[in-house]
Amino acid sequence: MSASAQRRHEAGDSSLSARDLAILEFERTWWHHAGAKEAAIRAEFSLSAARYYQVLNAVIDSPDAVRHDPMLVGRLQRARDARTRARAARAFTTPTSGDDPGRPRSEEPTD
Repeated sequence: MSASAQRRHEAGDSSLSARDLAILEFERTWWHHAGAKEAAIRAEFSLSAARYYQVLNAVIDSPDAVRHDPMLVGRLQRARDARTRARAARAFTTPTSGDDPGRPRSEEPTD
C-alpha cells in the first residue's frame, strides 16, 4: 500500500479494508513484481487468480473504491467491460465450416 493510501486508511477516510486497498495498490503497480501476474497474486495475497479477480471485481464496484482512486478504478472498470464485451461477441458468433471462428457469420451470401 502506498504511503498516501496508508495515511488515508489510518485517518478513516475510506471504508475499504486493508486488503481492498492493497489490491488497488497491486493493480496500480503489478508490473513491478517479478514473474507472471498470477504468481505475484498468489505470493502477495495467498489467493488463486480466479478468487483474486472475484475480489477485485467487487472492490472496483464499490463507491468507496471510486472515491479512493477514481482514475485507477475507472481504468479497471473499462478494462473489465471491454473483456466482457469481447467474450459476449465470441459467444454469439456461429461459425460454419470454413469460416473464420473469430468473425461473425454473414446473413447474406456473397456473390
